[in-house]
Amino acid sequence: MAQNNVLAAPARPADPCTIVIFGGAGDLTRRKLLPALYNLKATGLLPKELAVVGIARAEMSHEQFRDMQVKDIAQFATRPIEEPLWADVRDALYYEHGEFADPATYRRLSVLLGEIAGKHGTGGNVLFYLATPPQFFAEIVTQLAAAGLARQARGWRRVIIEKPFGRDLDSARLLNGQVAQALEERQVYRIDHYLGKETVQNIMVFRFANGLFEPIWNRRYIDHVQIEVAETVGVEERGGYYETAGVLRDMIQNHMFQLLALVAMEPPTSFEADAVRDEKGKVLKAIRPMRPEDVLQRTVRGQYGEGILGGHRVPGYRAEAKVSPTSMIETYAAMKLQVENWRWAGVPFYLRSGKRLPSRRTEIAIQFRQPPLLLFEAAAIDGIEPNRLVLHIQPDESIEIQMKAKRPGPIVQLQTVKLDFSYKDFGETAAATGYERLLYDCMIGDMTLFHRADTVDAAWQIATPILDVWGSLKPRDFPNYAAGTWGPASADELIGRDGRHWWNSGVDVSGNGPH
Repeated sequence: MAQNNVLAAPARPADPCTIVIFGGAGDLTRRKLLPALYNLKATGLLPKELAVVGIARAEMSHEQFRDMQVKDIAQFATRPIEEPLWADVRDALYYEHGEFADPATYRRLSVLLGEIAGKHGTGGNVLFYLATPPQFFAEIVTQLAAAGLARQARGWRRVIIEKPFGRDLDSARLLNGQVAQALEERQVYRIDHYLGKETVQNIMVFRFANGLFEPIWNRRYIDHVQIEVAETVGVEERGGYYETAGVLRDMIQNHMFQLLALVAMEPPTSFEADAVRDEKGKVLKAIRPMRPEDVLQRTVRGQYGEGILGGHRVPGYRAEAKVSPTSMIETYAAMKLQVENWRWAGVPFYLRSGKRLPSRRTEIAIQFRQPPLLLFEAAAIDGIEPNRLVLHIQPDESIEIQMKAKRPGPIVQLQTVKLDFSYKDFGETAAATGYERLLYDCMIGDMTLFHRADTVDAAWQIATPILDVWGSLKPRDFPNYAAGTWGPASADELIGRDGRHWWNSGVDVSGNGPH
């Protein structure tokens, strides 16, 4: 009889605290943060001694803010609302209005935090969440320090900073310097919601808790690695933001570089935060920044035009709201990176991400080296598709190994078969926002899944030379791929020059038809 061995660290409720959300009336709060806090409440991980303060410009009473969140949670909750549980959260909601640059806002906040600490027993612990546009990050942390809110003799003070953390290397270093003047590094939690996804968190466990994989996780056995983030949506209502960002800043520099670091990192000495973050940082520092000629050879950018997606005609990027009709911003990027260390020397990492692609998915495909063919020549087999390990991060969280087996019959015919695991195998689980684990970790002081200043710096050192070349050489062919296709032809040429092709989970590479 099969036995399931479940190893689990004991979970405890987070520390008592007050969560102060700058931008508390915004989309991130109502769509993600409040639903995530409710989910933590429902799973017993939220402390009883908790309060949440929203801060925004609009004047509003505590009760009006609560009423607004009642409507929002009904719309955006990811699990059925149990009224007694939600009532506890609702009654702990508070609101303060004011400009983020006005010292008076922080004086009023200080008074409110004192009242809340006495009423809710939060012990002076405060988590400040900067759910604001990035231009306010430095201002808010500076004002917190000036008001004496950044450090207290009693209790801890922590600050979550949303992305993007800077626009390039210089701006990121400037922001890091401003943050360092107001806070200690141990107080700063640079958040990346991708790292809250179950399959992303499972990468380290999958690698280091299974002795089967570590011996072959290197250049001797792995041919190359592909990391893909594909989106079917366009820019929707974010045209104004996207015009200042593009896919390289929005997706690749943060999310995808972190996925690469998790795949390529050396085994840490422990799962302590700094041990893990040390190894991730080493990976990014081992990627040589590209010279201008390298950017031209190893990167591709694209912008979607109008096309057919899901049976409907959709507009091109330049026709989207708040987008310039002559925009040169990329909505697609692909690149080839090399991790120049002993484990990965000679193994290329191919990254691609884009909007208005045929399907939505985030995947990591590790392709192993091709086996020798001499053994199969007598069976007239002139090519064997290599084994792959595919980590499906979204929308369906699963892991699969693709391997070869012989079809039943008198002759040797090979077919790709899968060994797979899905999170559905654990039974039905409530849908999450992706912020639950990150909020919980911050409340208990676990920094493992948050970016450290040196890691942010290392990621920008890779991305900035690419942005510099792209900024100086305007693309002449935009838009260069139709919505509903897999990006510009030059992306296929990029990987094709190495005799490889993009992994596509919608195509059965064994030649046996679609699956």
